[in-house]
Amino acid sequence: MNNNEKKATRQSYGEELANLGEKNNKVVVLDADLSAATKTSIFAKKFPDRFFDMGIAEQNMIGTAAGLATCGKIPFASTFAMFAAGRAYDQIRNSICYPNLNVKICATHAGITVGEDGATHQMIEDISLMRTIPNMTVICTSDDTQTRWAVNEIAKFEEPVYLRLCRLATPKIYENEKFKIGKGIQIGNGTDVTIIATGVVVAEAIKALEELRDKGINIRVIDMHTIKPIDKEIIIKAAKETKKIITIEDHSIIGGLGSAVCEVLSENYPTKVYRMGIKDEFGKSGKAEDLLKYFKIDKNAIIEAVTSKD
Repeated sequence: MNNNEKKATRQSYGEELANLGEKNNKVVVLDADLSAATKTSIFAKKFPDRFFDMGIAEQNMIGTAAGLATCGKIPFASTFAMFAAGRAYDQIRNSICYPNLNVKICATHAGITVGEDGATHQMIEDISLMRTIPNMTVICTSDDTQTRWAVNEIAKFEEPVYLRLCRLATPKIYENEKFKIGKGIQIGNGTDVTIIATGVVVAEAIKALEELRDKGINIRVIDMHTIKPIDKEIIIKAAKETKKIITIEDHSIIGGLGSAVCEVLSENYPTKVYRMGIKDEFGKSGKAEDLLKYFKIDKNAIIEAVTSKD
């Protein structure tokens, strides 16, 4: 992991989306008056005829994306996660997922790491909302390399996708690794503890792995970039091979990654799971790094959970 090379996944998304536009003229992009923040402005500058700023009208944007999909286009619809998964939930469910249309909802500024924008903009329920809708694939990327892969891969995937992206710049974890939708990535082969993470906190889990390894505690990290469909095989294997399972996410512990892992294990290999994430509460305003610490989803909180005798 390269701590000196950091980039927000929303930036990687914007850059790679513009690259994708050069390779595939069916790709069109819609935004809801936030293109500078979501980084779709990069695509807009290169392909103004294929970019549609829908204004502050997220529900209309999703409906328009659905219409474009019926005409053979590949729409990428972007806004903040709070507005995408929250304000436009009805349209996503009924206009996109019910008819199973080829629309990519790319939601930036997810989780409490939005920071100073505070609780009203910190979407910590979106994974829960999106993964319960039939036909929806849910992806949450952890670094620049993985996000660029996801942008290209979902363009080939002719079904609805929710791609979760973040504001906080995170270290580059991968170089040329091969990813596959529905398959987690294992980092390390430790048999003491498995940490299953997604999104921005994957980097925190790797930092904990490196520090604990120096203390003789061997752990493995699973980067669960696809939360639906989730990789059941890698979860069950980890439960069988390690003594403790911990999940961590920049999301509510209700309905998110932790819940998904528990569902797999309860049906296949009953195992105690320690869920780290936002408890049943709203976020707070503050610097992203301070909020990771406050909500106990940073490296130090992971180390504490790993070494705890509970």
